[in-house]
Amino acid sequence: MQRVEGKVCIVTGAASGVGREDALLLASQGARVVLTDLNQEAGRQVAAQIGENALFLPHDITRENDWQRVVETTVRHFGRLDVLVNNAAILALGSIEDTSLELWRQVLTVNSDGYFLGCKYAIAAMKDSGGGSIINMSSVAALGGMPLFCAYSAAKGAVTAMTRSVALHCKRQGYRIRCNSVHPDGINTPMTQALSGGQAQPQESLDQDPMNRLCAPRDVANVVLFLASDESRFINGAELRVDNGQLISGV
Repeated sequence: MQRVEGKVCIVTGAASGVGREDALLLASQGARVVLTDLNQEAGRQVAAQIGENALFLPHDITRENDWQRVVETTVRHFGRLDVLVNNAAILALGSIEDTSLELWRQVLTVNSDGYFLGCKYAIAAMKDSGGGSIINMSSVAALGGMPLFCAYSAAKGAVTAMTRSVALHCKRQGYRIRCNSVHPDGINTPMTQALSGGQAQPQESLDQDPMNRLCAPRDVANVVLFLASDESRFINGAELRVDNGQLISGV
C-alpha cells in the first residue's frame, strides 16, 4: 500500500541519519520528496537513489531567504506542498555551567529558529491548497531533564511548545494543517555517534537488549511516515515519544 501516494514532502537534513531514512521511506510509499541539506554531495546521492520523484536543494535552515527559495521551488517543481519534516539539527554537549553564550545562540538558531521559519513558510504554502502535515523533530530532552544538553534541551523545548501553538492556530484558522512533534531518545546516527568517538553500534546487537535506549533511524522514520499520511488525520498538537519508555523509567 502506498501510504503517502502523490503527497509532496520537504525533508530537511536529508543527507544522512533520520532525514535520509525519512526521505527514502516516504518516497517508497509514493511521495515526491524534496531533500534539503548543507551537505550537497551526500544529499544529491540520496536524491539520485530515489530517482525522478526526488529533488535535492542546498539549504541553510537558519536563513529566511533559503526557506522562501526552498518552498517556492518545491511548489513550482511539484505543484504543491503537503508535508514538511523539520528534521535538520545540531547536537552539542554542555551543562548550564559549561555552555557559552555563543554555543547557546548557535544551537538555538539552528534547532529552534530554523524550525520556526520552516513552519511559517510551510503554512503559507499549505493553507490555500487543502492543508497538510508539519512534523517537528524534537527530543525527550524537551520533556525530561538532560543536564549535559542544556542548549539542545532548551531548543527542543521551544520546538515542542511552538508545535502546540502552530497546531491550535491552524485549527482555529480552518487551514486543515496538522502539526505534531516527535521525541526520540538516542538514535544510532552519525550525529550521535560523534559523541562517542564516531563509532557506529551494530543495530543487530542493540535489538537484542530490551533496555536499549538507542533506536535505528528507521524507527523514527516509521513514525514520520504515519504522521505524514492520512492515517493520522485526527492527531494534532501531539508529542509522540520514540524512547522505549525511557522518559517514564526513572533511571
